[in-house]
Amino acid sequence: MGEYAYDFTGENVHDGPSRNPHDLTRMTGGSSGGSGGAVGGGLVPLALGSDTNGSIRVPSSFCGIFGLKPTYGRLSRARSFPFVFSLDHLGPFARNVGDLALAYDAMQGADADDVACTTRPAEPAAPLLAEDIGALRIAIAGGYFQKNVFPEASEAVARVAKALGATRTIEIPEAGRARAAAYVITTAEGASLHLDRLRKRPNDFDPAVRDRLLAGAMIPAPLVDRAQKFRRWYRAPDAGDFWIGRCDHCPRDPLRRAKTRAGDIRARRRRTAGARQYRHPHPAHLLYRATRRGGARAAGADADRRADHCKPLAGRYRAARGFCVGARGRGCRVLAERI
Repeated sequence: MGEYAYDFTGENVHDGPSRNPHDLTRMTGGSSGGSGGAVGGGLVPLALGSDTNGSIRVPSSFCGIFGLKPTYGRLSRARSFPFVFSLDHLGPFARNVGDLALAYDAMQGADADDVACTTRPAEPAAPLLAEDIGALRIAIAGGYFQKNVFPEASEAVARVAKALGATRTIEIPEAGRARAAAYVITTAEGASLHLDRLRKRPNDFDPAVRDRLLAGAMIPAPLVDRAQKFRRWYRAPDAGDFWIGRCDHCPRDPLRRAKTRAGDIRARRRRTAGARQYRHPHPAHLLYRATRRGGARAAGADADRRADHCKPLAGRYRAARGFCVGARGRGCRVLAERI
C-alpha cells in the first residue's frame, strides 16, 4: 500500500507499485492498493483496507470489486497504524456483496482498545441481503459529482441507477468545500503524527509523502480550526438513504491512462530531503478565494498563489504563513464564513 496510507495511486517507492490485476501496466488506486489488487486478482477472497479519504473506495472501483467504508466508529481500528485518527476507517474488500457482508458482520463489536469504536450492539448485514430494497430512497449525486467526469464513469453510474430504479438527482450542498476541509484536517493531523520522524529521519520517507506531511506541518492553526468548525457544521441533506456517484479520487489520473512509470518511481527514490517543486496546491488554498472587490491587491494575491504552485518548499512556507496575516489586507476571505 501507499506509505503511511497517504497515497492515491498504490505506488510505493520502497516496495514498488501495486499492479491492477486487469492490466498490469495500470494502477490499483490507493492507498489500499495491495488489498484491492489481491482480491481483484483472485489471490484471496477477502482483504482488509483502511479508508481516510477514499483508500478503500478507490481501489475497489479501479479493480472492479466491492469495498466497504463503514460508519465511523462501527469497526475497531485497534492494532492498525493510524493516519488521521478523526477520519480513519477500517473495512473489508471482497469480490461479491455476500462475502463483504459476512466479513463486515464478523468485524463488528465493541473494542475498548479503540476509543472511537461504538458500544452499540452489532447489526448483522448478511441477513438483510435477501430482503427487497423496499422503501429505501436512492438518488444520483449531481452538481459537484458530475463535474470533470469521463463518459465511461457517467455510463457506469447510469447503468447502476437504472438497475436500482433511481431517477432522482440531488445536489449535496458544499461538497467541494467539505472535501477541502477534509484535506486540511488530513494533512495537519498526519503531519502531527509524523513530525518527530520527519525531523530525525526525513530521507527514510517516500519523497512525495514527506512533502505532503511537511506542507501539513506548516498549515496555520486558524485554518485547521476553521476546517474542524466547518466539519461540525456540515450535515448531509435528508434527501436519500443512498447516493450513486463516481468514485475517482484522482480525476487528473484516470484509470484509462494511469500507466505506471518505473522511471518516475526510481526518480522519486533518488530525491533527498529539501526543496522540491510542488505538483499539488497547498491545502490552505482550498479554504480561501479572492473577493470580487479586491482590486489590484486581490488580483496580485491570486497571481501570487498561482505562481507559488511552482515554487520550492521554502516559498510554500511563506505562502502558508501569509494567509493568517493577509486574509483581510490582500483581499481574501474565508470560505467557511458561515460558521
